[in-house]
Amino acid sequence: MNGWIIFDKPLGLGSTQAVGAVKRVCREAGLGKVKVGHGGTLDPLATGVLPIALGEATKLCGRMLDASKVYAFTIAFGTETSGLDAEGEVVASSDVRPTLAQVEAVLPRFTGPIEQVPPAYSAIRIGGQRAYDLARKGEAVEMTSRGVTIYSLRHAGLDPASIAAPAEWTPDQVRGDEEGADPLDFVTIIAHVSKGTYIRSLARDIAHAVGTVGHVTMLRRTKAGPFDLEQAISLDKLNAFGQGAAQSDVILPLEAGLVDIPALNLSPEAAGAIRQGRVWTGVATDDGLYWGRDDQNRPIALIEALAGTLKVVRGFNL
Repeated sequence: MNGWIIFDKPLGLGSTQAVGAVKRVCREAGLGKVKVGHGGTLDPLATGVLPIALGEATKLCGRMLDASKVYAFTIAFGTETSGLDAEGEVVASSDVRPTLAQVEAVLPRFTGPIEQVPPAYSAIRIGGQRAYDLARKGEAVEMTSRGVTIYSLRHAGLDPASIAAPAEWTPDQVRGDEEGADPLDFVTIIAHVSKGTYIRSLARDIAHAVGTVGHVTMLRRTKAGPFDLEQAISLDKLNAFGQGAAQSDVILPLEAGLVDIPALNLSPEAAGAIRQGRVWTGVATDDGLYWGRDDQNRPIALIEALAGTLKVVRGFNL
């Protein structure tokens, strides 16, 4: 069993719990013990695209972790919490409410390479311990800034459906007047970001930039690497697979995680060498990263081409 389940993670479920649910469903479907991993943690308070790899696809989890992501997130203005989200104590408050025009005016400041300070309630290790464990003990946590890249930021508009929002989202949580002149209690933003970006920190910093404080009330990942919400399945559909639903309705092939890399057709001789981890020479192709496939279109390996020589980066045992 090799491939991907793109899970639309519901509110309240952790990424580790989601992986456990997939393992359980695979057992119920009669697949036996399947190696399972995920391609990027989502907090329990976040929803959306969680790529879950099965079998040989787990060898691509590192690439998925490094891939860019797209999020829709709502900032509630007026209060900042210890966790920068809907949980935690209020640590700062303000009566200032920005207009949509003011919010949009500061977004370019946060586009491109930026430095951000992660939340104290994060999984970053400090002295061998998770920052959130230290914070929950009441210890002072000194977070250092880190470089990330924000590829784009934009206002989501007034319609929650425009961001494929779940049912619990309401118009109040994305409202903003079209003229941009009325004060806002909430605003929803779409962000395309690099790995390592903390959306909660981004929301905090945007609020500070418009002269107030804020925290995240809704966070939804709409894309992770090559996968988006159109490919994602609900928990109900996942559970249906364990009760006999068609595998093709739930599991995408391994190569679905490679659509952002060009494929390279290999001769039978080259495919045999690559399967054995050997270097293959005399190939007329541009330098770069490819996924090699045999004459039956089966993925053989991630391979690097350099000066006509192919070298295995990661092999697949299919």
